[in-house]
Amino acid sequence: MDFNIALLKGDGIGPEIVDSAVAVLDKVAAKYGHKFTFTPYLAGGCAIDATGIPLPEETVKACQASDSVLLGAVGGPKWDTLPGHLRPEKALLGVRHALGLYTNIRPAKIYPALKGASPLRPDIIDNGVDIVMIRELTGGIYFGERGRRQGAGGEEAFDTECYSEMEVERIARVAFETARKRGHVVTSIDKANVLESSRLWREVVHRVAKDYPDCECVDMLVDNAAMQLVKNPSQFDVVVTSNMFGDILSDESSQITGSIGMLASASLGDTKCGMYEPIHGSAPDIAGQNKANPIATILSAAMMFRYSFDLEDEAVCIEKAVDDVLEAGYRTADILGSSDTKPLSCTEMTKVILDYIK
Repeated sequence: MDFNIALLKGDGIGPEIVDSAVAVLDKVAAKYGHKFTFTPYLAGGCAIDATGIPLPEETVKACQASDSVLLGAVGGPKWDTLPGHLRPEKALLGVRHALGLYTNIRPAKIYPALKGASPLRPDIIDNGVDIVMIRELTGGIYFGERGRRQGAGGEEAFDTECYSEMEVERIARVAFETARKRGHVVTSIDKANVLESSRLWREVVHRVAKDYPDCECVDMLVDNAAMQLVKNPSQFDVVVTSNMFGDILSDESSQITGSIGMLASASLGDTKCGMYEPIHGSAPDIAGQNKANPIATILSAAMMFRYSFDLEDEAVCIEKAVDDVLEAGYRTADILGSSDTKPLSCTEMTKVILDYIK
């Protein structure tokens, strides 16, 4: 099979980790008889520098015409003072909107070899942690009406949280379908004791749950969820929540696993073309130093095989290579244990993973 992939390397460590994932994709393609054509396009801060805007129309059209999109990371202090509509992060929102990507899937699990890297006590994670965070991606406060106005206390700023029944129903169905393939438990996170948008969210999730009698549906308020993730993360199977709550809680779950550099993600819609990226940022403090952990981006490539191309064996091949590398004791700086002496560089870790793809 032949695939055309749009590469949005972005800023900071983005180019380094995308290059690592490309190398792995090529290796797996050669093993299984596939062919990838990779074409880079501008998005984020690098696009601002080159064109004055974070998401050029050429990039949008290229992403729409591709079989899938691989993203590194965008943003950095260099662009922090720009107005909101020119910030690098607008590129992410723009691609998601252009491709209709309303579902973000973020697996968060503790690898047995990395138990020591988790900040949680061993007795808390002894039962294992294997969570799939499903975040609604194109609605909510990130896409609602916003602005500034003059009020009695001076200038005011506002952002509007808004969800429709359709938006909640489609993301809820993704969660229940996912749970059917796992532990059959969906935890729906909201703030229904305060927010009207959350009350609608809960009503619609309960309505959808009736179509999945084989799955348990659990409601949890977002503040309690933040606490439960560190108190008893093993209780969670599939978590579904809004755009903003998912953004925050998925980053919290990444730290439970030991490093944000380990977590991949897939952004999906109603077509097979998705966008795949690590959940971490551009890490400008280590950009260009060959220190970045490429594993999250490499695991995102595995998700691409699974969700966009329906190639499960290829996805498992990558995931097993990462498992084996970690079990063998190889580490980058962010997952270095006290007994380890020398971390691998980004390129060294990539080479080791390539060696383990057999």
